Amino acid sequence: MKYRILGRTGLRVSEIGMGCEGLVDKPYTTVKEFIDQMEESGINCIDLYSPDPDMRSNLGRALRGRRNKFVLQAHLCHEVIQSLVAHMVEDRVRQHGNAAGTEDQLHRLETDHVEIGMVHYVDSLSDWEAVQSGPVMAYAQQLKAAGRIGCIGLSSHNPQVAQAAVGSGLIDVLMFSVNPCYDLQPASEDVEELWAGKNYEKDLVNMDPQRQALYESCQRQGVGITVMKAFGGGDLLSQYSPAGKALTPFQCLHYALTRPGVASVMTGARTLEAL
Repeated sequence: MKYRILGRTGLRVSEIGMGCEGLVDKPYTTVKEFIDQMEESGINCIDLYSPDPDMRSNLGRALRGRRNKFVLQAHLCHEVIQSLVAHMVEDRVRQHGNAAGTEDQLHRLETDHVEIGMVHYVDSLSDWEAVQSGPVMAYAQQLKAAGRIGCIGLSSHNPQVAQAAVGSGLIDVLMFSVNPCYDLQPASEDVEELWAGKNYEKDLVNMDPQRQALYESCQRQGVGITVMKAFGGGDLLSQYSPAGKALTPFQCLHYALTRPGVASVMTGARTLEAL
């Protein structure tokens, strides 16, 4: 396994990371098998976007005695994934990002902190404005000051929003969808546009300039990128790939890992064989 430094966080992460798809709705024995395989393979970075409490408990148990070998990227306010309006932001924090929810997550993970606290799923500029100037960011900063999270991140599919977040100086990590097909598409607040067939009917050449500028900004400013959707949810590996032919996992991984700023690709392996 090769490792990279995750931007200005200083965290040393494996180029291949692990999403939590393979851990959800699985018994403890299966979760432990995944963690055993990750440790053996040198995979040390795990993204935990799922709010499933049983998965967290099983993972915490599986990490006993080896927690210090792994970097955990846990999501804040992730139960609400629809677009926000200003009056909903306080509800988002109170109901889903409050101290009780965070403490429950840490308790189930059997740890007193996570390395990355990721503000979950911000895909519109209005949502970002509400997050950065309101209680969501204040809450994340409070957790960081208390040592409950090591650094603040944000997940997004929209390069315009991500660029605004990177430029604000408020985030240290960006979780972003990176693959050779999505990178051809312009910014949109509708994530469905990234895989809409109509958007791939015409000839597409060159990376969208906003996406290229985003990756370069991350590298310049020390914001480390953890990649989601490297395989487009599996679409890029199938005969229905928007690329016009099935790509290989190696092509997708190589593409993501050669973008500026990228440190780790969170692969959504659902089986030990895939992992």
